[in-house]
Amino acid sequence: MLSIWKGRSGKSGAEGSRTLDLLNAIQALSQLSYGPTRREDASGERRIARRPPTVNASAPSARSQTHRVRGAMGYDAPSAMPPLDSVATRMTFAASADDVWSQLVFYEQIDARPSVPLRLLLPVPLGTVGRPSAVGDEARCLYRGGHLVKRVTRIDPGRAYAFEIAEQALVLPGGMRLSGGEYALRALGSRGVEVTLVTRYASVRRPRWLWRPIEAAVCHAFHRHILGAMRTACMRSCRRPG
Repeated sequence: MLSIWKGRSGKSGAEGSRTLDLLNAIQALSQLSYGPTRREDASGERRIARRPPTVNASAPSARSQTHRVRGAMGYDAPSAMPPLDSVATRMTFAASADDVWSQLVFYEQIDARPSVPLRLLLPVPLGTVGRPSAVGDEARCLYRGGHLVKRVTRIDPGRAYAFEIAEQALVLPGGMRLSGGEYALRALGSRGVEVTLVTRYASVRRPRWLWRPIEAAVCHAFHRHILGAMRTACMRSCRRPG
């Protein structure tokens, strides 16, 4: 596994544990992952788009790229974009902040395969291109059937690393649109470091009281997959705090 700081292309993924919430999420989302997307044309008639639209990297402007992604998610006008949801997962590492920092990794960079539930729910990651080691840097995260472009928005060495999704040419279950994410590190003295991983996204699924807990279960499993890979790497190569 290579960290964020070493950018590369290649395969990815880490086996995670099945939880009841995640299995329930699989059942609820199984009909949404690959189903056709209904949209309206100019005449007001409903039609079915059976293949997810892709974003052309050579498009003339970011605005046109964003518009095409919104169309895939079911909301074409900026005013129609739903509010963002945020999910955070925490894990403790028996290592120094500097060592944990050196092991920060994107989902797409993990060598081991994802767990079966994640493979059923999420697109298959293939790797990354780019080295997002400074604010403004971008990494193209490759998936089977599409890609994401992550742009670094904040780096506070040993404390925080944040990024936004600059481009989403990838259809996610239920029409989710990713906004960004963050890794936050908090020193716990001799107990090590607490890492909080945050994902922000917009979802068109209603009612929110029903879908928000399902989406959160998937996000937590996704986060545990990433944090678990980081903690394994720390156990192999990092110093204990103190």
